[in-house]
Amino acid sequence: MSDCLFCQIVAGELPSDKVIETDDVLAFRDIRPQAPVHVLVIPKRHIPSAHALTEADQEVLVHLHLAAQQVAEKLGIAEQGYRLVTNIGFHGQQTVPHLHYHVLGGRQLQWPPG
Repeated sequence: MSDCLFCQIVAGELPSDKVIETDDVLAFRDIRPQAPVHVLVIPKRHIPSAHALTEADQEVLVHLHLAAQQVAEKLGIAEQGYRLVTNIGFHGQQTVPHLHYHVLGGRQLQWPPG
């Protein structure tokens, strides 16, 4: 079993509340939501963070962004707007070292975020 929490979810070793799944991407509800809609969009292939992306990952990045759009449409937040966030490293508050985007919406979000 992998030490990566999200790799374990992808492998089906841990449960998740799936919103969208494709060959390359998995989107599931965050277990500690910070907004009425809070979904994590991850590549199925392990990539430690957005900072670790290479030119070879361009297609994965497109799939992640398209999945985020699909989540927003499916959950009814696309028209009013939503936030797409990725955290990188300790100071960026990345708690799981696997590239992931937070899709947040369903209410007026505040700025600055933190």
